[in-house]
Amino acid sequence: MAGAIASRMSFSSLKRKQPKTFTVRIVTMDAEMEFNCEMKWKGKDLFDLVCRTLGLRETWFFGLQYTIKDTVAWLKMDKKVLDHDVSKEEPVTFHFLAKFYPENAEEELVQESTQHLFFLQVKKQILEEKIYCPPEASVLLASYAVQAKYGDYDPSLHKLGFLAQEELLPKRVINLYQMTPEMWEERITAWYAGHRGRARDEAEMEYLKIAQDLEMYGVNYFAIRNKKGTELLLGVDALGLHIYDPENRLTPKISFPWNEIRNISYSDKEFTIKPLDKKIDVFKFNSSKLRVNKLILQLCIGNHDLFMRRRKADSLEVQQMKAQAREEKARKQMERQRLAREKQMREEAERTRDELERRLLQMKEEATMANEALMRSEETADLLAEKAQITEEEAKLLAQKAAEAEQEMQRIKATAIRTEEEKRLMEQKVLEAEVLALKMAEESERRAKEADQLKQDLQEAREAERRAKQKLLEIATKPTYPPVNPIPAPMPPDIPSFNLIGDSLSFDFKDTDMKRLSMEIEKEKVEYMEKSKHLQEQLNELKTEIEALKLKERETALDILHNENSDRGGTSSKHNTIKKSSPRQKTYLHLSPQSRLFPGTLSVVMVLPSVILTHA
Repeated sequence: MAGAIASRMSFSSLKRKQPKTFTVRIVTMDAEMEFNCEMKWKGKDLFDLVCRTLGLRETWFFGLQYTIKDTVAWLKMDKKVLDHDVSKEEPVTFHFLAKFYPENAEEELVQESTQHLFFLQVKKQILEEKIYCPPEASVLLASYAVQAKYGDYDPSLHKLGFLAQEELLPKRVINLYQMTPEMWEERITAWYAGHRGRARDEAEMEYLKIAQDLEMYGVNYFAIRNKKGTELLLGVDALGLHIYDPENRLTPKISFPWNEIRNISYSDKEFTIKPLDKKIDVFKFNSSKLRVNKLILQLCIGNHDLFMRRRKADSLEVQQMKAQAREEKARKQMERQRLAREKQMREEAERTRDELERRLLQMKEEATMANEALMRSEETADLLAEKAQITEEEAKLLAQKAAEAEQEMQRIKATAIRTEEEKRLMEQKVLEAEVLALKMAEESERRAKEADQLKQDLQEAREAERRAKQKLLEIATKPTYPPVNPIPAPMPPDIPSFNLIGDSLSFDFKDTDMKRLSMEIEKEKVEYMEKSKHLQEQLNELKTEIEALKLKERETALDILHNENSDRGGTSSKHNTIKKSSPRQKTYLHLSPQSRLFPGTLSVVMVLPSVILTHA
């Protein structure tokens, strides 16, 4: 008996351990996951598992999307997963995407993970041109995307070409201007450099704040026909329902805000919108497929619920989430500030280290130069000592020569004195000889006169004349003392003059004192000044810069419509555009006793009794 019970328990436990499961692949914007699901799981079971895995708490924005014959569908929460019209081949693939969009991303998106998923999805839609974005806004959005991925701009790391492999701009924008990839990168980098100090979540939120003002942001378009058979587009978004011309998805022809709609219903392929104001005609249209009507109604229900929730006080769960988000944001802000201070201190320490290394290298060079100068000084000192010794010897030699010269001068002076006395005596003798010669000349003249007188007596006194001539001849030939020319005394040899000019070596060496390095720590980071009120001016400035390079012939219909709206000032506010196109603005709701579409609200009656009977 006990063995039978144990056998049954073992069999039942084995049965529990081997439930029937199937494999599901979940594709998010940046990852893929696979789960084993039980056959009985409903859509909510799978959706909750995915949200828990992603750590996502703001689940009301998201859904699991799949495709049926080229038509998009969303997994219903209250229906079994395998009861949907999905592929039976495993793994069954679903895309985890944002199904509903917030009116104000900054106020409604609390979790950083939620912001990141919205950022990735909106960025993809803009690049794939599912959301029209003007060129100037595309460049600004690209700069925030780069900030979110690469962090603060660093010229040493982010050199020209670092964005070459990045997809940042729609192809339509690139083809619209005669600009090279380098020119686009230069303009994106110029904006990117101005986002310094923004963390990834802050850059992504700035991206969403700009993107949410684009005309096609968050709008789901469906092809419809009115009663006359005119082809139109129905747009469903967070603000209401909008009717567009197929050629103009930017500006709706008419809009029905959620607070002005009394009833929405469909019967087969016919869809009916009843405004709250009974004076306004009921709008009816036909869609191509019944499945499309179901999807439209599903989106209307979800967007209306969120529209009403935004206008009520936050639930306790949302308040707790926002409080936790604020605490987490403050903690991250403090952590970023701490990291910024550490980074600044590290950079300052590195700069100080580099400066000290530079000073050390400079001092080493100066020490090397000083050593070389010292060696040159020592060599010069040795040369000067040797030269001083030689000079001393030369001085001794010159002193000896000077003494000899002095002795020679004394001898010459003594000789000169003797010569002077002899000269004076000789001059006296010459003077006496001259006097004697003068006297003899006078005597000769007198004798000549006497001779003339005696010519007559020449014959008689020839003998006497002969004796007189002989005597005169004797007188004339008598030796006399010629003038004595003193022999000049030989001059002493030139005394060589020796001028000693001492060479002097001057080496001016300045000791390089270490200066105290003081760096003022920058306590506050650069505050980002691009506030929302200046954003349009910045976009206009960028538009002006690149307008000259635009190729007009490549403008698309949406470009032309956007430019016309800009000229009319129609793109200043997406909400203003919807208000202008609204048939009448109401701030109250009407309660219908037949409401089954929005239970528990004071909003609108969505399904008529006939609809419930038809589609029960």
